[in-house]
Amino acid sequence: MNKAKKDFYDKLGSSVVKALESRHFESYYCPTAEAAKEKVLSLIPEGKSVGWGGSMTLDETGILPAIKSGNYEKIDRDNAKTPQERKELMLKALTADYFLMSANAISKDGVIYNLDGNGNRAAAMVYGPENVIVVAGLNKIAASQEDALLRTRNCAAPMNAQRFDIKTPCKTTGECANCKCVDSICANFVITRLCRPAERIKVILVGEDFGF
Repeated sequence: MNKAKKDFYDKLGSSVVKALESRHFESYYCPTAEAAKEKVLSLIPEGKSVGWGGSMTLDETGILPAIKSGNYEKIDRDNAKTPQERKELMLKALTADYFLMSANAISKDGVIYNLDGNGNRAAAMVYGPENVIVVAGLNKIAASQEDALLRTRNCAAPMNAQRFDIKTPCKTTGECANCKCVDSICANFVITRLCRPAERIKVILVGEDFGF
């Protein structure tokens, strides 16, 4: 990353952390993926149960591999041998001590936006896990709440759709069609404007670009 972008991201990250803290999120800015990984690991005591939602950010930052190799009770739906077991693991993750996820967008004034197909990420954000840790690169920051909505619908969702074997307009065209397809990954929209109880949700902003 060139110095100008790094300096800009350092300033932006610090500013958004303050906005998130004003909304009662426990928030941190980490300039690199390695720093973000260390921060996440410092927040989760060994032996605690940990679940997570699908996230390119968690993979790209090395956070998820570190969790999988750590001394935790891992609730990993990908280890399921049957669809029923997978469903049970996803439900169990909603009662985990810690749930890890990313965000589709965060406005500069500290509001978090997420679209979800199955709803497990959205559900965890709202209620269930004792602690939720959201990790987001600064490419997810939007100038306003309106821009965060637009980013979520028109950027994050169509890009995410390319990862899956689904039949949706955005998979074909790369553009949101506001569809009602059974395969839609945009079934549940959660806007989190405050953290209640305070500091249940911890937000780690990373001064690099990760995820969609």
